[in-house]
Amino acid sequence: MIYKVYPARVRATKQTNIKPKPMTLYYKTSTWSSQPQISEDQIKFWKHIAEKKNWRIVQLPNGFFQTEYKDQNDEWQDVTRRETMDGAEAAIDGSIEHYTKKIDFVKGPKVVKTFE
Repeated sequence: MIYKVYPARVRATKQTNIKPKPMTLYYKTSTWSSQPQISEDQIKFWKHIAEKKNWRIVQLPNGFFQTEYKDQNDEWQDVTRRETMDGAEAAIDGSIEHYTKKIDFVKGPKVVKTFE
């Protein structure tokens, strides 16, 4: 079949009994009713990192200070670099606070206020 194109519409040069079919769109949604479960290995790692004894500060040749944590295989992993030792220690304290909060959240919701 040959079509002639006109502005804003298409007309057939030949009359046919073919009627256009409505277009069917397929879409899918999904939900879940609970939070993704965190593995025991991940929780163990967070508990390990949340202890300050597993952290250290190393001075680099360029004068910066690098924070590192000891992983569960007793290898040191670098995390951040800071200009001062105080800044590096503050970064470690912030990381420890962050992982401590993550461990607390795994335990589930906690009551923060009650009313009588």
